[in-house]
Amino acid sequence: MFAAHCQAAPVAVQSASKLAFGDAKTLFVADWKGARIHALPVEAPAKAAGKPFNLKDVQGPIAKALGVAPSALRFEDMAVQPDSEIAYVALTVRGANGRQTPAIVRIDAAGKVARVDLGKASGSAAITDAPAADLAFWRDLPAQTLTVTDMRFHQNKLYVAGLSNRSFASTLRVYDYPFSGKARATTVEMYHPVHNEVETRAPIRSMAVMTIGGEPTLVAAYTCTPLVTIPLKDLKDGAHIVAKTVGELGWGSAPNGLVTFKQGDAEFALLVNSSRSADLLSAADLSAGAAAPGLTTPIDWPSKPYLGVKATMTPLSAAMRIDNLNPQLLLALRREDAGGNMQLVSIPKGAYLRLSDFVNEYDFPDYQYPDGDKFRDFHKYARGLEGYPELAR
Repeated sequence: MFAAHCQAAPVAVQSASKLAFGDAKTLFVADWKGARIHALPVEAPAKAAGKPFNLKDVQGPIAKALGVAPSALRFEDMAVQPDSEIAYVALTVRGANGRQTPAIVRIDAAGKVARVDLGKASGSAAITDAPAADLAFWRDLPAQTLTVTDMRFHQNKLYVAGLSNRSFASTLRVYDYPFSGKARATTVEMYHPVHNEVETRAPIRSMAVMTIGGEPTLVAAYTCTPLVTIPLKDLKDGAHIVAKTVGELGWGSAPNGLVTFKQGDAEFALLVNSSRSADLLSAADLSAGAAAPGLTTPIDWPSKPYLGVKATMTPLSAAMRIDNLNPQLLLALRREDAGGNMQLVSIPKGAYLRLSDFVNEYDFPDYQYPDGDKFRDFHKYARGLEGYPELAR
């Protein structure tokens, strides 16, 4: 457990965009309006509930807990509290007068929603190089909303990706925790095979820390979708570094989250995307890519859209955010296609799908599994997991 960092007057949380857990009792909140990172103490349960999530509409219960209409909610991020199987969701609440206020809620597998007190931060740290207030994208998107695009905690350091006010705008900030001073900032460039140019402005959108080639390394994805590796030892205050591009995973999509996990003795990274299927990457393949010279030539568009490290397609295109729920399950925050309800649902690692999203041959009541069918046991498990125990035959 971390020692609390005391401050005489807690700084108000003005926005809640990105979330990351340090340990089970410390939740980091990125506040782009206040240009700060806050550390919130949260209660850790005695043990995990051990139940899957099958919440087909969390927007309604969240709105009820916050006392607003469901249409007032903008979903920002989701993170699972370690060893608890409890989801924390960051939101922006739009008022009738146009005012926007932050909220964070905790949700368990039974659908119980509780509001998190944003006034109890145990510490905060300033972001001193946020983008200028007068810079916007697509007319209505303030650049300051991208001050923090992702956060990861590793060995008492918080790694924060996003934009800065520097000419090389893509920046990685590293904070010691407990917070003890301003961040060490490193600017980053990388080669983007789709665009065939070295890029210094577009920020990292999703990242994770993995051991690659024996070194603690940041594996990171950008929009449209180059994949890079950055050894943590290269992140030094005031430095400008070149990330190694190890893969090009396809154009026209934005990363929505990157999680790592083990299955057996193998470690994997799973990248979910805004506009296409997810990418499953092995640590072994990432290590081989990091040991190679790195990509320096464009893709052959559109006939050969991929280069470098190979990814396995997984059917998770609808996920807005994703995290590890436990060693067997992922937790996805996603929207249902037809009605648009926001859902929190468990998805098995290894399968990366929910059977109840589809109707196929196996679902007809007169279907008989042939002897030795390789899908029978998984279908029985998944039907029970997804809340249909009467169909687990």
